[in-house]
Amino acid sequence: MSEHETLVEDQPTDQPTDQAAEQATGQATEAADTSDAPVAEQGTDETEAASAAPRRARQTATRAQLEREGEVAADFLETLLDIADLDGDLDVDVDGDRASVSIVDSDEGRVPRRLVGQDGIVLDSLQELTRLAVQSATGERSRLMLDIAGHRAERRAALVTLAQQAIAQVKDSGESTALDPMSAFERKVVHDEVLAAGLASESEGVEPRRYVVVLPAS
Repeated sequence: MSEHETLVEDQPTDQPTDQAAEQATGQATEAADTSDAPVAEQGTDETEAASAAPRRARQTATRAQLEREGEVAADFLETLLDIADLDGDLDVDVDGDRASVSIVDSDEGRVPRRLVGQDGIVLDSLQELTRLAVQSATGERSRLMLDIAGHRAERRAALVTLAQQAIAQVKDSGESTALDPMSAFERKVVHDEVLAAGLASESEGVEPRRYVVVLPAS
């Protein structure tokens, strides 16, 4: 596995995977809930316009912090992969107001798809574990986004297509349409696409059955 910018000492690879996970999680202390902070799920263009300027300032002010979060997360994940003797390279980036880390296939082999799990359930758990590791190291709550083997990127592309279909339907019929329940990440993708199309959207329901409703132009 190739190294990212911050080198990590090699870890023994003869330990069982469950022990590997336990050893890696030793970096993460019990901390406050690290679930996503409430995302402003846009209902109107005015809401988005009002929040755009402070959001841009926040992104600029915290970019160095987000880059630091990405490096800490990459160190943690590389250690985990080494201990578990799993293949994968790490890509670190900043996506908007979040650090972004992706585990991708390496020259040595493919990232095990079991790290994604059915409907991304293992990926979501690893993301929360990584956020805990970042919070333990930095003292700051993290909203870092983790992707494995392109799962979230593929899901994002599918959601964009779904949102575009819903937008076309609402524009043709003039009536609102509700989509299937989605995670917070998925709803955010749909809200952004709807807003870009000049329509409004809102979230309804209660987790884990919360869903997006696309509204006609007022």
